[in-house]
Amino acid sequence: MGWPRAAVGLVAVVAAGALLVSGGHNADPKTPAGLPGMPPPFLGVAVLGDGGLTAAVDAYGSVVDLREGPAGPALIENPADRQAAGTVEPDTGIQVWVRAGGAAEPIWEADSVRQRYLPGTNVLRTVARFGGNRITIEQAARRGELAMVAESDTADVELRANAPGERLTEDPRILAEAATADRRWLDRARPLGTGAPRWAREMYDRSLLVLRALAGSNGAVAAGARHGWAYVWPRDASAVAIAFASAGYRAEAERITRFLLGLGLGHAARFHGDGSPVPGRAAQGDAIGWVAGASKAAGIIGSERHASRILAGGQPIPWRDRSDYWEGEPGDYLGNAIASGADVSELNRHIWGENSDTPLRRGLVREAGEPDSGLDSAAAWAVRPFSAPRLYPVVRTTLNRLVSQATPFGITPGSGWPGGADPWSAPTAWTAWSLAALGERRQALRLMEALRRSATSAGDLAERVDARTGVPRSTTPLAWSHAFAILALRELWPG
Repeated sequence: MGWPRAAVGLVAVVAAGALLVSGGHNADPKTPAGLPGMPPPFLGVAVLGDGGLTAAVDAYGSVVDLREGPAGPALIENPADRQAAGTVEPDTGIQVWVRAGGAAEPIWEADSVRQRYLPGTNVLRTVARFGGNRITIEQAARRGELAMVAESDTADVELRANAPGERLTEDPRILAEAATADRRWLDRARPLGTGAPRWAREMYDRSLLVLRALAGSNGAVAAGARHGWAYVWPRDASAVAIAFASAGYRAEAERITRFLLGLGLGHAARFHGDGSPVPGRAAQGDAIGWVAGASKAAGIIGSERHASRILAGGQPIPWRDRSDYWEGEPGDYLGNAIASGADVSELNRHIWGENSDTPLRRGLVREAGEPDSGLDSAAAWAVRPFSAPRLYPVVRTTLNRLVSQATPFGITPGSGWPGGADPWSAPTAWTAWSLAALGERRQALRLMEALRRSATSAGDLAERVDARTGVPRSTTPLAWSHAFAILALRELWPG
């Protein structure tokens, strides 16, 4: 049965400093335990939206983040440091509770939970079982409204929210309208070529729909619908524009690129949805190169090199002594050099092996002149999207070596990665893209199979997953990862 029309709070959930991260005081809240083999409650693993109102939903059907536009201000916000500390308030966001003859219980106490999107849509269905009771929740964000409808023939279903408000509705017509609009939008996509298997078509469609949800109507693309990720990173958004252009969404690609061209790329690493810089991180060394690549893909500026000169004001691109996609200390890094069109002599400083006294066979390392920095998966960028044919042989060796170290769920950013063994979906996908372009089809398919294993039951790709279980460990879905999945699939099955 459904609930009465809900009045639900769409206000930021923000708490003061120490309680968010301490995890050591008896008074601190504790994040409820999730079901075995599933993520904890309040970590978003699915996204709803069409570029307007954007929501993140956890594995148990709770809305844990809600924003006015993918990179807009938070209406519901769940701080990432609180999630990491395990101190999430148990009443966070908008939740569904079930009463079946006894006390009400939240969905994360169910016997089992399963999520799927309705085919060809961003309408999410969560099915939970409490003994013999089956509860179905359907959710969608359509323009400025969030719709949630729950049904059960055997139990009462209750909505719990953090404050009063008027944006949420239980009107099933919103769900139907959202589904129709999503399917019409997806029909515009350039299909994969003949021979693409069902799993590839499903990953392609899901990835396009994820990008639809995370790309705002003004061209601002959020990296993810989560506190700390709901910003525009130039490289992430540029990859989305390139993927949209490849899939036939030229208007979307152009809108994103024009937004990026309007940013002060030298002022920050991240930007709000209104184009203003986010303080705290300096501009990174690959931003101009990625935006130039997006400009070429969208047909706005004729070539990457021409676009780079324009964006750099006619001066050399300022990529040296800057942070790269690992977002650590400044340095002279491979990814920044490739994206910025560095000359061959500069790129050769990243090649180590054979005649050097290092244990590496020939390969591209992350930091110039530093073999201990390890092989870097950004070597793939020298094939796609920034073609440097002279490097293809050493790129092939580098990527094949990284694939040889892969987990069942993908690869880390590089062999020198300090962040543990958990695989990251974006490097896995961009490596598959470039290996496919190099004719290494078997290796590319091996990585795409790893992406399939790492995806949630609904098909969304996490930024990273547990190396042993494949359970999401970070922001899910990630726009960057789905953009590269689209490009890899199109390289494998061009249409």
